[in-house]
Amino acid sequence: MVSSLSYPLQTCKLRSAFLGERSGICISSAPVTQVGFMRSIIECKESRIGKQPIEVPKNVTITLEGQSLRVKGPLGELSQIYPREVKVEKQESGYLKVNKAFETRRANQMHGLFRTLTDNMIVGVSKGFEKRLQLVGVGYRATLEGRDLVLSLGFSHPVRMAIPEGIRVKVEDNTRIVISGYDKCAIGQFAASVRKWRPPEPYKGKGVRYADEVVRLKEGKSAKKK
Repeated sequence: MVSSLSYPLQTCKLRSAFLGERSGICISSAPVTQVGFMRSIIECKESRIGKQPIEVPKNVTITLEGQSLRVKGPLGELSQIYPREVKVEKQESGYLKVNKAFETRRANQMHGLFRTLTDNMIVGVSKGFEKRLQLVGVGYRATLEGRDLVLSLGFSHPVRMAIPEGIRVKVEDNTRIVISGYDKCAIGQFAASVRKWRPPEPYKGKGVRYADEVVRLKEGKSAKKK
């Protein structure tokens, strides 16, 4: 909406502080243009990951109550509460579909995220996940003592870590650690906690690394040429 406002010529008498006399000053005003902006609703593109349906195996039971989803399978049980920006629907074909409830930027961000989290829940309780760690270094080793993982990483004392519930840990050849379970987030968090004690150093690569991790080594300082 565009409108123009115009003001008539005005004459005012100002007393000059320096001259001490009255002078008539004519002030003219030009037409002023006022511009109004119209807000338009931009529809966000649907996430390529979020729009994909989720297949539910026969050995998995799903309970959907409002914004809460509970998944139970042969390996365990998980639950998830969804924000109001997304909604979960169970189709007649047995698939799960995660849809956006609003056309906003946040809803577009939540769409693909919670579709991935939902798929991880179903795969976790039916097949499970695992994370592998490798210990590289002279004297570095790992052992199991009950529900504790004991690490020798070059400190003056061994590092003892309690294994969380729902996670299984296996040690192979004292240098390879296999972390498995049905909760992908808990597995990744525990693996990151183990690696945090001795991350790979950049010169010789000694430390705790993921089995598929690529460590880029730096060139050591060479002696000065004489």
